[in-house]
Amino acid sequence: MSLPLDSALSAPRSPAPQSLDDLWPPFGLTIGYGPVSLTPVRDTDLPDLVALAQAGVHAPHEMPFFVPWTVGTPDEVSLRILQYHWAQRAAMTPASWTLEMVVRVDGDIVGCQGISTRDYPVTRTGETGSWLGRMHHGRGIGTLMRQAVCVFMFDHLGAAEITSGAFLDNPASLAVSRKVGYRPNGVNRLARLGDEMALNQRLTLTEPDLVRAGHELRVQGAAPLRVFLGLPG
Repeated sequence: MSLPLDSALSAPRSPAPQSLDDLWPPFGLTIGYGPVSLTPVRDTDLPDLVALAQAGVHAPHEMPFFVPWTVGTPDEVSLRILQYHWAQRAAMTPASWTLEMVVRVDGDIVGCQGISTRDYPVTRTGETGSWLGRMHHGRGIGTLMRQAVCVFMFDHLGAAEITSGAFLDNPASLAVSRKVGYRPNGVNRLARLGDEMALNQRLTLTEPDLVRAGHELRVQGAAPLRVFLGLPG
């Protein structure tokens, strides 16, 4: 039996769907700092990140990462990138989270900047990590993107301390840390590539030591992110 026309027109309608930014507040975050912009990695960014990584992240004889994700065939590296970003997003909770952001300069993707933490509402401590396409090394981008995430953490997420680390044979990363204001905090002996011992310099940064580059930090979407991470509004 069909409904009368007026009854059909007045039947309840399905609610309008929410945007992904509403459903997943990290997607609504945008950080701008001078010429660089940082936004959480979306699936649409992954092909560009894969292409950038396949074009080279470091010299073949070097290994700047504790997890050697750049080793292997192009297909193996691509799969690691996809699985890593999907896994970090799926596991993000107030108790433990990693926020990975794609870095753009003049609209072009040049690398990734991340911050990882556990029990952040209590510890107010996070660890920075990043990578930059090799073709973009030496342009000062690594310093700006690290400054951007550190300024954001102190000014918008109430960080008390930010940590990092780099192998002693990675002078470029250590130089970036010095420029941003990190201080040495001990050296660890770590196994690298399975059977190689490598010395890893630990670093720590507090807000008074932070070197700001003179750029204004431009932020959108911080308030919903704070709620999502269980922080005070």
